[in-house]
Amino acid sequence: MNWLQLISNKRFGQEQRHSLRHDDRSEFKRDGDRLIYSAPFRRLQNKTQVFPLPGSIFVHNRLTHSLEVSSLGKSLGDDVARRLIDIHPELRGTLFEEIGTIVQSAGLAHDMGNPPFGHSGEKAIQTFFTEDVGLGLRKHVSQPFWDDITHFEGNANAFRLLTHQFVGRRKGGFVMTYATLASVVKYPRSSSLAGDHGKFGFFNAEAPIYEKIADELGIIRLSKPGEPIQYVRHPLVYLMEAADDICYEIMDIEDSHKLRILTFEETRDLLLGFFDAETRQSILDRLDEDEVTDENEQIVYFRACAVGKLEHECVKTFVEHETEILDGTFKGSLIMNIAEPQREAYRRCSEVSYKKIYHSKPVLDVELSGYKIMETLMRTFISAAVHPEKFHSQQLMNRFSSQYDIHSDDLETRIMAVLDYISGMTDVYALDIYQKISGIALPIV
Repeated sequence: MNWLQLISNKRFGQEQRHSLRHDDRSEFKRDGDRLIYSAPFRRLQNKTQVFPLPGSIFVHNRLTHSLEVSSLGKSLGDDVARRLIDIHPELRGTLFEEIGTIVQSAGLAHDMGNPPFGHSGEKAIQTFFTEDVGLGLRKHVSQPFWDDITHFEGNANAFRLLTHQFVGRRKGGFVMTYATLASVVKYPRSSSLAGDHGKFGFFNAEAPIYEKIADELGIIRLSKPGEPIQYVRHPLVYLMEAADDICYEIMDIEDSHKLRILTFEETRDLLLGFFDAETRQSILDRLDEDEVTDENEQIVYFRACAVGKLEHECVKTFVEHETEILDGTFKGSLIMNIAEPQREAYRRCSEVSYKKIYHSKPVLDVELSGYKIMETLMRTFISAAVHPEKFHSQQLMNRFSSQYDIHSDDLETRIMAVLDYISGMTDVYALDIYQKISGIALPIV
């Protein structure tokens, strides 16, 4: 792969159009602006990241997480661009200089396809078709579609949201640039290749779209004609993924201290674990010099130092492995290929998160509640999609806005319309609909 082909500002859905510009924003900056001002992005403010929302103690939601990933992605991309331009002077003055802005936009978009209640909501959709009454639909749909819905994945749903031509929407969805769209897809393969890990990058309905984008950008194809589609990653995916890995791991540690799941000492030791003894002492001395005695403020400083260190290490790793990344032979994520001391410190954070955070009572409670809500919504609305002739089904289907093709003659299209509708809900809206269709609450005029 080569950088000049990989960084394209061609827009999906407007390939032949050259519209008049009235400002100096780059096409990649326009991508970010379109995302920020969109309704799906705003809805992230009421979607669970890890901990219950809202509460008396502010913790991260999908919106604040996405903004942080976007910010860190900009730093990663800008720093990589500066270092690689020194190595490859011919890239100076080209679109390559804007990779920071591309990763910034990808960071904004990467979680837009996630359903309510985090991974619990994702799991509820999957298991409805593998363990619940939805299992009976297997003989009524195609195998590719069955692979899609039984492995339902937020990343694939984000790509659908950004590219699918929903009913009544202008061609091409958000009309994003090819480079930004490719940078969002972490797992560039069809759902039939998801396997036990359950990760894939696009639903079969959008597979031709990704294929078109990938071939235009010169992304290496791994699959042969007639096989399920699989490509290597666009190089900028590694930077977006690194920003995501750093933000969710480190910020979850900070939130856990706020919620008293982790003690101050545990949190301090985890965050300072990314540094050698001399640097740790220097960080502590700086706090003494600035007379920072509040423990929460100290944790904020430790967190900033840890994020900065990991950003530096990921930039270094990307530059050192540029050839392998462009050849499509790089293995694993950037964070798993950084220097051993920082990699071990990150592993310790992950281990503590798994044991003490992701299995803590507040997290388990929201997952249990969220799962029940999503399970009920799935049962109710999928039943309506399967039996549209019933009176109650008609009532339910009338709740859908005109952008969802719920009245299609095709069963798979109706099922996908339900998934589009439910996955786009916020936590609060999903709870509200759950209560109303369960007869727990009546609408208040």
